[in-house]
Amino acid sequence: MKQLEPTPDFICEPGKVNYCAYVDTDSNYINAKPLLEYLWSNYKDLDDKTKDSNAEAVAGRFEKEINEYYSDLAVECFNVPKDEEHFLEMKTECVIRSAYFRATRRYAQWITKQEGIEKDTLDIKGLEFMKANFPKILGTFFNRILEQVLKGAQKEDILEQIREFKKEIISGKISIIQLGNPTSVKKLDDYVGVKARAGEMFSGIKKGAPAAVKAAIRYNDLLRFWKLDRNYNAITKVDKIKWVYLKDNPYKIEALAFLDYDMPDKIKDFLEQFADRKNVFESILLNKLQGFFSDLEWELSLNPYANAFETIKI
Repeated sequence: MKQLEPTPDFICEPGKVNYCAYVDTDSNYINAKPLLEYLWSNYKDLDDKTKDSNAEAVAGRFEKEINEYYSDLAVECFNVPKDEEHFLEMKTECVIRSAYFRATRRYAQWITKQEGIEKDTLDIKGLEFMKANFPKILGTFFNRILEQVLKGAQKEDILEQIREFKKEIISGKISIIQLGNPTSVKKLDDYVGVKARAGEMFSGIKKGAPAAVKAAIRYNDLLRFWKLDRNYNAITKVDKIKWVYLKDNPYKIEALAFLDYDMPDKIKDFLEQFADRKNVFESILLNKLQGFFSDLEWELSLNPYANAFETIKI
């Protein structure tokens, strides 16, 4: 867990230990471990649930101190008459046994106690693998890895799981339909050039077309060229699609989109044969994993993270 930005002097003076791990709007995340170790000399020998309860008890003491100060703050800063009620209040929300902060409002935390109730919850906000444009099966894998790391898994155990998952992707055990990049193609019509005439395979694509749009146009071209367009729908600008890069293939198509709910077997077979599965692993999943490893400061190889996964061999 690293600090995302410098702490202002009015929160922690230069040279002093800063226990504030993260601040967002009206939420403050405090590293309680040093204080707990100071208050309980046998801290290391305590079980996790006792540590959680002790953290919550200490937080309650701070909560009381802060709320008493808020009465003065209301008078001094908000012109609330001294004897009148105000609505400033700080309360202990949860105990977090471990957390990962990627950037502001992009984090994961393992909540073990919330408002006095024991929990075992992984709370994730804003991380890339949770977004709609990230393949769900890859996001599920990343989620599992993240949870294991927060719960104490070791680097070698995580690497072994990555090796096995890569094998499943490359070998074809996982359908390419599950590995496609989800996206929309709202500007599809803007980039369709001269449409293919009878006997021609490809339509023109205007300069500057995004990769997903090019992939959608080529799907429609194949549908028409193979005379499948009478029974299957072409991709339109309102569709939610998936797309993948292809390996070298007879038609020299670089990338192909598809509708996973309405796709002819001939195109599905073409995708399974020529989809660049290695590219899926490296450009989508591996890229995110390298950033994660970098944040964890897990040193691997010469350049700790750029080359970290060169050791993963199949």
